[in-house]
This record gives sequence, structure tokens and C-alpha cells, in this order.
Amino acid sequence: EQLEADTTWPSEYLYKFIIPSNLEKIAEIEGIFNGTGAKISTRDSSKGNYTSLSIKVTMDSPDAVIEKYLQVSEVEGVISL
Repeated sequence: EQLEADTTWPSEYLYKFIIPSNLEKIAEIEGIFNGTGAKISTRDSSKGNYTSLSIKVTMDSPDAVIEKYLQVSEVEGVISL
């Protein structure tokens, strides 16, 4: 409801996730956003145990935003910010 009230759709949305550093998990999350034109940047933690992903992508609706969160939540160990 808040996304609907605060934003005009379609709109650019920024997802932020933290995951244990694992190339397979990063690739899995990147795969969820394939074909969307998303700009994905990664950054490793100081000890290299975790990787943060920032994903900027144009979404059509609040429902589409939530759907991506649900898909990413299926990746083991992911933390959504």
C-alpha cells in the first residue's frame, strides 16, 4: 500500500540484499533479474564473508516489486534490506 501511495508506476526501484559470499547464490539472484534491464552492483564485506547486492531496476507495479522479493527470498541465506 505504501509503495502504491508514494510512487508513480512504472518506476525505478532499488533492491538491496546481503548474502554469504558464494558465487552460485549471487548468480541465482542475478538470474531472477535477467531480462529486466537491471543494473546490479556487488560489494564484498571487509572480511569477505558476505556480499551485498544493489539492484536498480524499473518495475511496473508494487506487486511486481513484491514478487521479486518473494523470488529472492527462496535463495538460502539471503537478507533483504
